[in-house]
Amino acid sequence: MDPLSDVLALLKPQSYVSAGFDAGGDWSIRFSNQQNRMKCYAVLSGECWLSVEDVAEPVRLRSGECFVLPSGRDFRLASDVALPPVESGAFFPPARPGGVVTVKGGGDFYLVGSRFAVSGRNSGSLLRMLPPIVHVRRASEQAALRWSVERMREELREQRPGSALIAQHLAHMMLVQALRLHLDDGPAGGVGWFFALADKQLGAAIAAIHADPAYRWTLKELAERAGMSRSSFALKFREMAGETAMEYLARWRMLLAGDRFENTSQSVSAVALSLGYESESAFSTAFKRVMGCTPRQYGRDPAPTPVPRGQGNGHSPMMRASRT
Repeated sequence: MDPLSDVLALLKPQSYVSAGFDAGGDWSIRFSNQQNRMKCYAVLSGECWLSVEDVAEPVRLRSGECFVLPSGRDFRLASDVALPPVESGAFFPPARPGGVVTVKGGGDFYLVGSRFAVSGRNSGSLLRMLPPIVHVRRASEQAALRWSVERMREELREQRPGSALIAQHLAHMMLVQALRLHLDDGPAGGVGWFFALADKQLGAAIAAIHADPAYRWTLKELAERAGMSRSSFALKFREMAGETAMEYLARWRMLLAGDRFENTSQSVSAVALSLGYESESAFSTAFKRVMGCTPRQYGRDPAPTPVPRGQGNGHSPMMRASRT
């Protein structure tokens, strides 16, 4: 698979509700506790402001536009950013598939979307690899995403045979398509994995790592994949990704290892060998350095706590997992 598919595969997103939001008048709603959640939305009518945690400027959303919040950050929707926010729990009852929440009589702003949960003990680290906001403005792509949102809403509301599975596949399609569009547009000006992946040169090196994580990659070989000199590649990778290429290689290997410990019965030695380590001890040392605990401690601890390498500014690199 390609790097984006690899990351999403480890997240294992599962759609669990699709609903509508109809607001009128002046309103401001804060959506807290969004950890391990991804959200896809389409604005069917009206306009509002979107503010996302650790993102400096709010985004104006207009009728016909779609947006995805893939990184599990808290956010706020408002008719006016100057209004004090009210927690979403004051308006939103327990999730009901296909339902519509009405605020202040509705009529001015209508939003439909789906939210879905991700699983895995390192989901927080993986989510932070993705951009905080994906704002889709192109009309042709908006139409495709809106169709997916509306179809998902119908499937979950009508509860026909197979509806849950169709909704889940539609959610996956929306997420991948939005992220792919974001990559195609070449997001610039930030630091982090997604920005590096969007760069054609660094993206080629990252793709090589994902294609064969067990290979004994050298900086020279990765630079050749990128079509760059070793020194230029090393500098550009660190500046754009926020970590060195070899640090990224080690971190990706350990995230793969953690997923195998969580979802398979493979032994430590078998996982070590599959990821290119000649000895279990060398692998265990690398695992502890990256993940903050030994493989066997990881297996006993039900929930390692992610510890970021950098600040949570929406552009941080892949995060380090550690036990508290």
